[in-house]
Order: sequence, then C-alpha cells, then structure tokens
Amino acid sequence: MSNKKNEDIEMRAVDGGNEFAAEKDPFLGRSSPIPSRSRGGSQPPVSIDKITNSPLASILAYCLSSISMTVVNKYVVSGSAWNLNFFYLAVQSLVCTTAILLCKHTGLLKNLAPFDSTKAKRWFPVSLLLVGMIYTGAKALQYLSVPVYTIFKNLTIIVIAYGEVLWFGGSVTPLALLSFGLMVLSSVVAAWADIQAAIDGAHSAETSAALATLNTGYAWMGMNVVCTSSYILGMRKVIKKMNFKDYDSMFYNNLLTVPVLVVCSLLVEDWSSENLARNFPEETRNKLMIGMIYSGLAAIFISYCSAWCIRVTSSTTYSMVGALNKLPIAVSGLIFFDAPITFGSVSAIFIGFVSGLVFAWAKVRQKAQEAGILPTSNKPTMSASAQSNRDANS
Repeated sequence: MSNKKNEDIEMRAVDGGNEFAAEKDPFLGRSSPIPSRSRGGSQPPVSIDKITNSPLASILAYCLSSISMTVVNKYVVSGSAWNLNFFYLAVQSLVCTTAILLCKHTGLLKNLAPFDSTKAKRWFPVSLLLVGMIYTGAKALQYLSVPVYTIFKNLTIIVIAYGEVLWFGGSVTPLALLSFGLMVLSSVVAAWADIQAAIDGAHSAETSAALATLNTGYAWMGMNVVCTSSYILGMRKVIKKMNFKDYDSMFYNNLLTVPVLVVCSLLVEDWSSENLARNFPEETRNKLMIGMIYSGLAAIFISYCSAWCIRVTSSTTYSMVGALNKLPIAVSGLIFFDAPITFGSVSAIFIGFVSGLVFAWAKVRQKAQEAGILPTSNKPTMSASAQSNRDANS
C-alpha cells in the first residue's frame, strides 16, 4: 500500500531477528550450505544458490524494492490533476491481497492461516487506522518532494517512542534522544530549504502558489505522523492477542481495507468521464496503470526482501541497512522528480541520514544492554519500543 511497507525503513529496529527469520523461512525456502542430491532429481544452478545466500544480494534487493516503491508512488500521485487517491490505494490493496492468495495457492507461502471472520472483526479497527495512515501519506507525498517526505517521516519515530513511554512503559536512551534531536533539526532544515526555494521564485504569484502547496503538504504530513503513530501503537495492542504471523497481518490489512477504500472512493471522489480523463491522460495511462499494479506488488517484494536480508545477515545488519537506505531514497527524489538541489536540501538529507544511523545504533546498544541485564533469560530480552517496531513490520 502507499508506503505502508516502505515506512518500515524508519520504524524497524533490532528485535529478535532469529524469531523473525524463522517465521519467514517457509515463504523464502530454507537453503542448506550443502545442496541435497536426490536420485533422479536435478540440482539448482550453483549461481542461483549463491545469490539466495548472498548478504550483498539481499541488501541490494531490499534497497531497490523500497526505493522503487517510493519512486512509483510519487510518480502516480504527482500528476497536476490527480485526485483519485482512494482508488489508487484500493488498487494497491487488491493487488497485494491477490498476490498473497496466489502465493499461498502455489505453495510459495505456507504459513498463512485461513481467513477467520472473528479475527477480521477484531482487526478491523486497526485496518481503519491503516486507511488514515496510507491516505494521509499519499496526500503528503503528492504535495511534498521525496526527500522532504522521507525526512519528515522520521518524526513518526519520536511520537511512537514517547507514546510507548506513556502507554507501554518504554524507555528512551540518551543516544536515542540525540537521534531525535537530529531528526527534528533535519526536518526544520528541509522545511527552511523548501520555503527558501519557493520564495526565490521569479513571480509573486508563483511564489504564493508554491508556498500554498508546501503548507498543504506539511499539514498532510503532520496528520500522517499522528495517523501512523496511532496505527503502530494501536496495532501493538491488538496483534499479540491475535497470534498473527508475519503475512497474516499483511493479508488482513489489505483484505479489510479494500471495501473501505472502494466505498470512500465512490463517495468522495469524482468518477465522471472528464475527471477520469484528467487523471489518466492517454499519453501516460498505461504507465500509470502499470505503476499502480507494481506498487501493490512492491509490498510483497519488500516483505520478502526484508525476510531474505535478515535470514542471510542479521537483524543488526538489517536495522543499519534500513537507516542507510534513507540516503538513496532521498537522492532518488532529486534525480527523478527535479526536486530543488540546494545547500539546505542536501544538508537536510545528510542530517536525516545521520539521525537514522544514530537511532539504529541506539537500538543496537539498548538491546545489548538489556540482554546483559538478564543473561539467564531463555528468551531474548526485547524493549517495548523494539517489540512495537517488530509488531509494526509483521
């Protein structure tokens, strides 16, 4: 869904990677260091085996899948006349649900539980929060550049962390506080750079229009931070009781949001032939439809690549990759969408990149300290914040 899975980039933390990888393995397929020889059977090519067990290949696949999803989402919603966000999100959800069911039918996905109407009713409020999150995210991405959107998404981490302190007894370390300060600073610098670029416009009318666009984007971004935090914290309250595995929550989220998004689209969006022609101009219609379908599949790709990366590396490496991935995502916006390249925008990207690294390192240190406090515990100790992030990415 629109950045629903891509948002794991800033919310993932070190959180019991072995458990996570074990749950994903049925979908990924377990691979042995020594290929098994079966009578009359054929062995897979050695090169394929090397790729599926290559840390570098898994990291590149994860980065490319998340970057491509952000770029495609921005491409679809950035049309000057685009106003069918609910329809776009409904297509994403439908494609993702269909892909999950096909994977289960073909045997690629073996650990997906059968649909349970009772669980669906209990999960439905979480899906409503998800609708708010993905819709406000799509609107924010429509008005803001990819670098600014990526930088401002960091603020969600701060709200979630303090929400956990209030409601779940979480804790914030000094190093995490430092990362929060850098996140706020990067957002301020990004906003300043955007506003400065708008003020430097040649005509006052253009300047006013640019500022109005930015203000609208910041408003949607603020709502997205609130909606995302509510979704993550609300899901944490429910997911443990539901006994969901990794792909169960993705399946229920997409399945339950389809009717909501379709109804919202029919009620509030213009389905006249004139508006459809404006949203899907003939010269770009095929590209837009392909992009909408790909964005739905990208949620599966990102989840697959996430599991692959953790399986062949470690949860610590994966957490760091998520932090490092912010830089190419932000740069992709500069390359593909003509975002203004100024000293302020580059500085904001760099500070946001550093803040992600500091936050990831803070989670690594926090996990190590907690594991040292309880060395006799059979189950790896997990902070409230790490557990919430784990739940959010299931």
